[in-house]
Amino acid sequence: MAALELYTKYARVWIPDPEDVWKSAEIQKDYKPGDTVLHLQLEEGTGLEYRLDTKTKELPPLRNPDILVGENDLTALSYLHEPAVLHNLKVRFIDSKLIYTYCGIVLVAINPYEQLPIYGADIINAYSGQNMGDMDPHIFAVAEEAYKQMARDERNQSIIVSGESGAGKTVSAKYAMRYFATVSGSDTEANVEEKVLASNPIMESIGNAKTTRNDNSSRFGKYIEIGFDKRYRIIGAHMRTYLLEKSRVVFQAEEERNYHIFYQLCASAALPEFSVLKLGNAKSFHYTNQGRSPVIDGIDDAKELKATRHACALLGIGDQYQMGIFRILAAILHLGNVNIKSRDADSCLVPPKHEPLLIFCDLMGVDYEEMSHWLCHRKLVTAAETYIKPISRLQATNARDALSKHIYANLFSWIVCHVNKALLSSAKQDSFIGVLDIYGFETFEINSFEQFCINYANEKLQQQFNLHVFKLEQEEYMKEQIPWTLIDFYDNQPCINLIEAKMGILDLLDEECKMPKGSDNTWAQKLYNTHLKTSALFEKPRLSNVAFIVKHFADKVEYQCEGFLEKNKDTVFEDQVKVLKASKFKLLTELFRDYEHALSPTSTAPTGRTLLSRTSLRKPKPEQASKEHKKTVGTQFRNSLHLLMETLNATTPHYVRCIKPNDFKYPFTFDSKRAVQQLRACGVLETIRISAAGFPSRWTYQEFFSRYRVLMKQKDVLSDRRQTCKNVLEKLILDQDKYQFGKTKIFFRAGQVAYLEKIRSDKLRMACIRIQKTIRGWLLRKKYLRMRKAAICIQRYVRGYQARCYAQFLRRTRAAILIQKFQRMYVVRQKYLRIQSVTLSLQTYLRGYAARQRYRQMLRIHKATIIQKHVRGWLARKAYKRSMEAIVYLQCCYRRMMAKRELKKLKIEARSVEHYKKLNFGMENKIMQLQRKVDEQSKDNKSLLERLTHLEITYSTEKDKLRSDVDRLKQFEEEAKNATNQVMNLQNELARLRKELLQTQNEKKKIEENADRYKTETEQLVSELKEQNALLKAQKDELNLLIQTQAKQMTEDMEKKLLQETRELELELNDERLRYQNLLNEFSRLEERYDDLKEDMGTMSLPRPGRKRTDSTHSSNESEYTFSSELTESEDFPYRNEEPADKKAPLDMSLFLKLQKRVKELEQEKQILQDDLDKKEELVNKAKIQEETKSPVRSTELEYESLKRQELESENKKLKNELNELRRAITDKVSPDPSGPGAPVYKVLLEQMTSVSEELEVRKEEVLILRSQLVSQMEAIPHKDDKNTMTETLAISEDVQKMKDHREVAQAYTGMKESNRTLPQDYHMLNEDGELWLVYEGLKEANRVLEAQLQSQKKSFENEVESLRGEVQGLKEENNRQQQLLAQNLQLPPEARIEASLQHEITRLTNENLDLMEQLEKQDKTVRKLKKQLKVFAKKIGELEVGQMENVSPGQIVDEPIRPLNIPRKEKDFQGMLEYKKEDEPKLIKNLILDLKPRGVAVNLIPGLPAYILFMCVRHADYLNDDQKVRSLLTSTINGIKKILKKRGDDFETVSFWLSNTCRFLHCLKQYSGEEGFMKHNSTRQNEHCLTNFDLAEYRQVLSDLAIQIYQQLVRVLENILQPMIVSGMLEHETIQGVSGVKPTGLRKRTSSIADEGTYTLDSIVRQLNTFHSIMCQHGTDPELIKQVVKQMFYIIGAVTLNNLLLRKDMCSWSKGMQIRYNVSQLEEWLRDKNLMNSGAKETLEPLIQAAQLLQVKKKTDEDAEAICSMCNALTTAQIVKVLNLYTPVNEFEERVLVSFIRNIQMRLRDRKDAPQLLMDAKHIFPVTFPFNPSSLALETIQIPGSLSLGFISRV
Repeated sequence: MAALELYTKYARVWIPDPEDVWKSAEIQKDYKPGDTVLHLQLEEGTGLEYRLDTKTKELPPLRNPDILVGENDLTALSYLHEPAVLHNLKVRFIDSKLIYTYCGIVLVAINPYEQLPIYGADIINAYSGQNMGDMDPHIFAVAEEAYKQMARDERNQSIIVSGESGAGKTVSAKYAMRYFATVSGSDTEANVEEKVLASNPIMESIGNAKTTRNDNSSRFGKYIEIGFDKRYRIIGAHMRTYLLEKSRVVFQAEEERNYHIFYQLCASAALPEFSVLKLGNAKSFHYTNQGRSPVIDGIDDAKELKATRHACALLGIGDQYQMGIFRILAAILHLGNVNIKSRDADSCLVPPKHEPLLIFCDLMGVDYEEMSHWLCHRKLVTAAETYIKPISRLQATNARDALSKHIYANLFSWIVCHVNKALLSSAKQDSFIGVLDIYGFETFEINSFEQFCINYANEKLQQQFNLHVFKLEQEEYMKEQIPWTLIDFYDNQPCINLIEAKMGILDLLDEECKMPKGSDNTWAQKLYNTHLKTSALFEKPRLSNVAFIVKHFADKVEYQCEGFLEKNKDTVFEDQVKVLKASKFKLLTELFRDYEHALSPTSTAPTGRTLLSRTSLRKPKPEQASKEHKKTVGTQFRNSLHLLMETLNATTPHYVRCIKPNDFKYPFTFDSKRAVQQLRACGVLETIRISAAGFPSRWTYQEFFSRYRVLMKQKDVLSDRRQTCKNVLEKLILDQDKYQFGKTKIFFRAGQVAYLEKIRSDKLRMACIRIQKTIRGWLLRKKYLRMRKAAICIQRYVRGYQARCYAQFLRRTRAAILIQKFQRMYVVRQKYLRIQSVTLSLQTYLRGYAARQRYRQMLRIHKATIIQKHVRGWLARKAYKRSMEAIVYLQCCYRRMMAKRELKKLKIEARSVEHYKKLNFGMENKIMQLQRKVDEQSKDNKSLLERLTHLEITYSTEKDKLRSDVDRLKQFEEEAKNATNQVMNLQNELARLRKELLQTQNEKKKIEENADRYKTETEQLVSELKEQNALLKAQKDELNLLIQTQAKQMTEDMEKKLLQETRELELELNDERLRYQNLLNEFSRLEERYDDLKEDMGTMSLPRPGRKRTDSTHSSNESEYTFSSELTESEDFPYRNEEPADKKAPLDMSLFLKLQKRVKELEQEKQILQDDLDKKEELVNKAKIQEETKSPVRSTELEYESLKRQELESENKKLKNELNELRRAITDKVSPDPSGPGAPVYKVLLEQMTSVSEELEVRKEEVLILRSQLVSQMEAIPHKDDKNTMTETLAISEDVQKMKDHREVAQAYTGMKESNRTLPQDYHMLNEDGELWLVYEGLKEANRVLEAQLQSQKKSFENEVESLRGEVQGLKEENNRQQQLLAQNLQLPPEARIEASLQHEITRLTNENLDLMEQLEKQDKTVRKLKKQLKVFAKKIGELEVGQMENVSPGQIVDEPIRPLNIPRKEKDFQGMLEYKKEDEPKLIKNLILDLKPRGVAVNLIPGLPAYILFMCVRHADYLNDDQKVRSLLTSTINGIKKILKKRGDDFETVSFWLSNTCRFLHCLKQYSGEEGFMKHNSTRQNEHCLTNFDLAEYRQVLSDLAIQIYQQLVRVLENILQPMIVSGMLEHETIQGVSGVKPTGLRKRTSSIADEGTYTLDSIVRQLNTFHSIMCQHGTDPELIKQVVKQMFYIIGAVTLNNLLLRKDMCSWSKGMQIRYNVSQLEEWLRDKNLMNSGAKETLEPLIQAAQLLQVKKKTDEDAEAICSMCNALTTAQIVKVLNLYTPVNEFEERVLVSFIRNIQMRLRDRKDAPQLLMDAKHIFPVTFPFNPSSLALETIQIPGSLSLGFISRV
């Protein structure tokens, strides 16, 4: 299709813009050929007429569809041009916060100027082992690709990191090296990767500086070769450096700094060790203060110096060398402060005793006078003589600066050399990966020699890059068999020739440097004359004669010639250097030697490698010392560059282009102008151009078919995908030059994929329109039918409603008439009744009024009469009262007058009496007499006076009566006269009183009103109080309710808090359990490594056959020490707490010393045990040799007899002691009552013991008889020396040794007789089938057993006598002690004696009570034990009696025919124990563990059979009370399980089998331990089978640890099996076909989502899960353990899927979310089918489920943001934001997530406290627990199958 056809309406194009470089616009009118104007509309809505170039008619570039914007690979874009690349990078950087993008083989890295969480160990693990195209672009993906190609192709690799200053080159190189150090797995060696990474801070401090563009700009180029061995582990590294910017030492531009190391020293000047350096603030030195910016924000120079010193120490540069380096650096600073003064125009001088120069000379160890002299003078050597010439001040200053630069350059080279020595490995290097961190293309306002060299290097690198890209394109075409047409690409060889060819710029520069009077001007003129007319790439500026312009591949650069010659010559005065060489400072002299002889701080040996740096090539040979610097700087740099290019061409290159987004270091800010400049300079656009010139878009046939299936008809689809695609393309694209068909891919030219996408989107749009049309028609038809039906229904209801309304109207009219009739009648009647009632009321009121008037008149007359009566009476009383008052007043006045007279007389008399008293004091008695007389006389007078008074009163009363009568009459007359006046007065008074009454009534009313008001107020107050009371009650109720709710809330809070604390404790427990299990895992890993190293050492050293037994003993002892002790923090945990190197804690020295002491003690104990064991072995060997010389058969018998004798003696002794104690207790304390507790027991025991003794005597007699008969028979048997006979006899004797009674001997005899029918006839000389010989052997062994029993009884009797003697001795001692105590008491006073005797008696009784209680308990135990034993004995006696009845004589056996099948045999009562010999233990372990096939056991036998067999063997060893046997068996079992797991540890079936059996063995040890907690579910018989002698709790802990290790190994195995399936099955495979669309991809092809052969699908995962589950069920794994395994599997599936989703932009789409949810539902269905929904597995998938939901939910409004925040509670904030940033529409109908929406999410989630990491830890293993699961299987019912080859063990 022609490109012109794409310029249609609504197509979008890019137009140039001065601000944004390119701006997007939309075509508003179809373009037709010949049009000169394009009608466009910008994105902001403004119209624009874009005029086309009339000459070229070049149309603006088309814009890619939105679906392709934000692609991981720029080559996936349909239109490959500059605006498309710029826009794609900007969208990824600004909107998606993605800093890495592929551009074909190039990784474009944009500096975010912000720390991003994308470089952690989890990210490294996620990228490790992945294909480069399967993950999102990352520096780790490039590093992984290089590492993988190195291992796969066995070819060295290079990573070329380029970019301008501040773009992030150093950081990218650093992360690449960190990736290699992490994935190479060399952490167990010498920490080489730490040294490699430690070189970074050293090189940054001495080679990096702050510039205007970058705070940490590398001012040199470096190429680091990281060496690997054959196992691809880092073994060393080597560094080359290029073109150190020496001029920065003496000069810095504004806002720039010198190298970091100077400022670090100045910041640390206060340190005590730096006092000799005499440093100060950086502002006080000329070399550090020229840029006026000595401090970098956020950087602590003192802290950085500590890091530098630490790195130096790590690389072997000791403190002495470090201080030497700092002395030289400080001396350079002081040298810069040397002030040279002018003496005249041609000479200068240094002031005497100049302090900076004194400090410099002191630090450098040189003579002050010589240095000051040669700073101001120069030696000139001619053919005839030598001159010393003074130099000017300017020349001296330049010489001083040159010396400083020279010293610093030599120091830099020395440090690089010693870093390389530290990184050099003694191991052989198999391959390497080089990381080139070199300066990018530079252009400034003033460009000098440094910029020229940098751009020259970039020209060479760009040429190599172009050739490599061209070569890859050619290889791709040839591989796909596409016709190759030569692609024109930019070749910058002419520019390189201009610089480095003969008579080139560098050649002319070197020639000019050799000229005696060469200068920059003359060199410039030579350049003009040579190249101005001959080279199109060389130009001369218009306004300058000392500058030139070179057209580089990136841009034109103008270089100023000033300083070129000086910098190229790099001149240093020879005399100054000689002064320094003569220094006493050792390190300084080393700097000026050849590097081969330089002394290393770690080794004196030379490195063996040549430092290919500029500085190394500059060193003169010894014979050329007189002529310094033969090679110029340009020549050295050119040679180094050629060596670098040779190295790069010999490796496979990988390219990283770093882009600086803005010049202000703003985070995530994109300056399009600056970005385009760098894209043009770094070759990215050239890569795009080369790709676009050919066939940039490439699709596999399957991908093309899947994407464009919608463009095909059904008849076009064939079984052959290739032919189908051909047929379709021939119809869609008519021009066949636009595409080519390869072997596996279709190649398209630029724009064709966009055309196909347009056709596809048009077809989808038409299909959508058709679907919409049909659906809308159907919806409208449905709507019309609903409306029609509704209209008919409404009409029906309306008409009915109208009819009902009319009928109602008629009824209402009739009713209204009727109502009116009755209403009118009612109104008239009411009116009549009202008039009648009013008339009667008027008459009534009038008549009443008249009657009341008459009544009132009568009442007034009556009241007036009464008033008159009372007034008249009142007047009469008033007159009488006044008369009486006047009379009384007169009487009072008169009487008062008389009293006064009398008083006067009395006073006179009193005065006279007193006088006489004074005068006549002696006449007092007389006076008293006289006084009495006077008193008598006064009494007489008084009586007379009273009589007189009475008479007067009588007279006066009569007189008064008369007068009163007269007065009354007069008064009556006066009253009559005044009556009328009084009436008037009374009337006035009455009026007044009425007035007062009115006032009183008013007051009363007021009072009543006040009272009413008060009452109302009171009532109101009462009501208010009642309301307040009610309110208070309500508040009280509310408070009560609130208190209740608060109490309830507090209870709930407490419950929640308790639940939360419980959860926290559970989490802490799980964390602790996880930590312990991780430590256990680390311990097992270290143990395996120890075993591997041991094996390696074993293979290296010659084996010693004599020490074979010792080694096994050592291993058993070692395992014993490892497993038999409890795990304690003080001893075991320090051995197990070894963590990875990055998490290692500081070493605890006290703990380390304790551990050393403990190890020494264990070694000593082991040595002692080893010596004892050797001695015992020697004794045993000697005894064996002696016994073997005598009789081999007898030695075996004696060994068995000795073991059996010891066992029987100990058992018999125990029984005898217990029986004697019981006897004594019963006989001493027997009750007189026959029914007492002791008598019946004792009787029964004596009877049973008597019967047993009698039976034993009978058996002895029978044995003697049989023995005599057999002896007589043996005399006739000749001796045989056949080995077979001896072997068989030995085997038979060993079997006979195990029999304990005669019945077993008889049964053994019968069994041997049956089995010997098949044996060869070796006993033909005895009788027919050798029966007598067998009987003889069997009875002989039985006789020996009985003899051993008799001897043990004898020995027990002797022991009993000894014990009785000991008791007698004890009684004697007690008697003596009592006597002594009695003697002491007799010496005491009586009171003390009584008290002491009481105290002694109390103590004695207490002790006796305690002893009696102990004896009683012991007797109870003994009685129970004896009863049990007697039952066994009685049962055996009964069996013996039956055996006697069935027994026959030997003669009858010979004569009668034998039919073994018909002989009745009684079933044995098995004890659930298995017996084996100690020497058969290795065979048991080998057959039961090492050689066992899990599949056969799982299919044919009961689950856990090996565990049951091992436990039954342990039971028997416990029954024998043989601790050595128990320990040996358990240790061998544990070591055997470890051995088989190490051997077949990658087989899931084996690991699962032994996990199940280890858990079952652990449960058996718990179930039969005898502890009550584990015996709840046991049967009675199972409780009888409990262990009796040993507590194996320590071994239970060891087995639990072993089970944990097996579980972790099981998890690792299933993880390794599931890992390749998860991403393909859960993410890439389309379970629901057709939902996901395949988007166009770039050069980095991803794994196809179409299910090809070998591709894993979800069904593969489900099948694998079924396999795991069925295997674990067949092995009898505990259900709880299966749940934990399933939970772990689902966690791995969820974590790996989510991690890949977070690192793959192409997977974050709506359709992929649907696929994931469907896949998760299938896994949940599997859980339901297996009844595992309560295992917690579903919860582990919750983050993945929420991520899938996040891909599908709406992402626009605030409500959507709130819903997302509440929904995604299992995802971290970083994960949510990452998914939203990565969300990519697959079809054009989907919409991207807006940046504002993502910021809204971040604002809402800013308070959420969650982990900062982005990825889930896929290696996390949940802590495992082993819940106790008792078995209901009875041990005595277990049968041992013959397939296990365990015939050497027998059931007991």
